[in-house]
Amino acid sequence: MFENLSERLSGVFDRLTRQGALSDSDVQTALREVRVALLEADVSLPVARDFVKAVQERAAGQAVTKSVTPGQQVIKIVHDELVHVLTGAEDPGSLKVDDPPAPILMLGLQGSGKTTTTAKLAKRLAERDGKRVLMASLDTNRPAAMEQLAILGRQIGVQTLPIVKGDDPIAIARRAKLQATLGGHDVYMLDTAGRLHIDQELVSQAAAIRDVASPRETLLVVDGLTGQDAVNVATEFDGKIGVTGVILTRMDGDGRGGAALSMRAVTGKPIRFVGTGEKLDAIETFEPDRIAGRILGMGDIVALVEKAQETVEAEQAERMMKRFQKGQFSMNDLKSQLAQMVEMGGMTGIMGMMPGMGKMKAQMERAGFED
Repeated sequence: MFENLSERLSGVFDRLTRQGALSDSDVQTALREVRVALLEADVSLPVARDFVKAVQERAAGQAVTKSVTPGQQVIKIVHDELVHVLTGAEDPGSLKVDDPPAPILMLGLQGSGKTTTTAKLAKRLAERDGKRVLMASLDTNRPAAMEQLAILGRQIGVQTLPIVKGDDPIAIARRAKLQATLGGHDVYMLDTAGRLHIDQELVSQAAAIRDVASPRETLLVVDGLTGQDAVNVATEFDGKIGVTGVILTRMDGDGRGGAALSMRAVTGKPIRFVGTGEKLDAIETFEPDRIAGRILGMGDIVALVEKAQETVEAEQAERMMKRFQKGQFSMNDLKSQLAQMVEMGGMTGIMGMMPGMGKMKAQMERAGFED
């Protein structure tokens, strides 16, 4: 994600850092290019304009540190402003799921990946946070929606509410609350019905479910590939129903990232997670500081370590290290290591999280290199 924006900004800052001293004209030219790069990434015009203005003001009033070049200092200011835009006025903290059974209401339009994202988040809560999770599908409109969630639940080892034919969404929400309480679950997730667009029926049903469940978190799932439409959908959902956070899906296929950069500034709601692939573990916490680092080509070592911990078993890694030390390395060992690399996102995925490797990753992609 953010590949196009990252490449454009890298070109701008490369020219800045090659210069020993910067004039006001150099900075103004660079910031104009930054603004164009943001607009091409589908960042909303007001957000791009305010971003550049804030960077200008901070750059004008800041003394240059002797240990860094003026160009590096401008990059630092841009990084800090990116973090500010992505974070907003305050850090939302972790999900509020400490008072069991904590209900989480999942909202979204059809095709946004809401049901799959519900399963991804349930898997994460169960495996990373040790929560007992119950999932319930309230989608009585879409054929096989309940069966889909039940299948996903079996795949990730998370319990789903038994399907009772004829139940309406309100009855299902009440039954989920009762079962979560009696079953000792820490969290129960309510996967609501989607629509092709926001209509009065959708709003009324979601509001009724919200009133019954009193959710601790109301998470809106939106397709990151839709750009500014995702921001508009979030604004409308929040105005009519109220949301506490946003999950952007399909960010692995979005080289622009405009929705992510505009979401917090326009809606005032934090991005909680981003979907980064089709697998049920392909979901990441949205960390503004780390995302800003990725955009500016600084990498994301923390995400790389987390992926390695999830993918590589400690015992297997220790066994492999001992074989290396003894000079024993077979083709099977090589095959195993290559498989682990693929699980972590392949060569290009790993390089995208390593500092300074963004340009090489882009060159590999242009050359048609595939993992």
